[in-house]
Amino acid sequence: MDARARAEFEEFVTARSAALFRTAVLLTGNRQDAQDLVQSALERACRHWDRVAAAEQPEAYVRRILVNGLKDRWRLLRRLAEVPFDDAWPSAPSGQAPFRQVELRRSMIAELRRLPVGMRSVLVLRYFEDLSEAEIARALNCSTGTVKSQAARGLARLRASLGPAAARFPTNQDAVIRLLPGGDS
Repeated sequence: MDARARAEFEEFVTARSAALFRTAVLLTGNRQDAQDLVQSALERACRHWDRVAAAEQPEAYVRRILVNGLKDRWRLLRRLAEVPFDDAWPSAPSGQAPFRQVELRRSMIAELRRLPVGMRSVLVLRYFEDLSEAEIARALNCSTGTVKSQAARGLARLRASLGPAAARFPTNQDAVIRLLPGGDS
């Protein structure tokens, strides 16, 4: 990689790494896995920066690397039974206002993690990254019809699994983002 390409890549990382990290947190459900996923994606992007930079939208290209990396990890790990440690701890009482956002955040992330990777990717890109259906279809290499059906099914599953708690989630995107890890800073 020559000096010009290195400077372009460093500028890209500086400008877009926070957004990529937020997407990765939503895809993985926790900060540690998100950091690993972003680091792997940026490492791949760096190795092939000439191809990434030549793309019409380099960020969309790297976002696709994120999703593919998550799918690869999911395929490897789906054979292992996972018992999340944090489910062993009691949740904060719902009547206590200071814990309400933490409880809402935890519930949303937990339910989002239970969705299949493709469905989760569509929901994250659509409702948290605010991409259009056409942009998501290009990023995930699928049709807009697939994006629409995955979004509808994913939202229906979230609503069904959250039950009455679904009404407690704010509908405003800014309020939802504040519930997410790193969104309150």
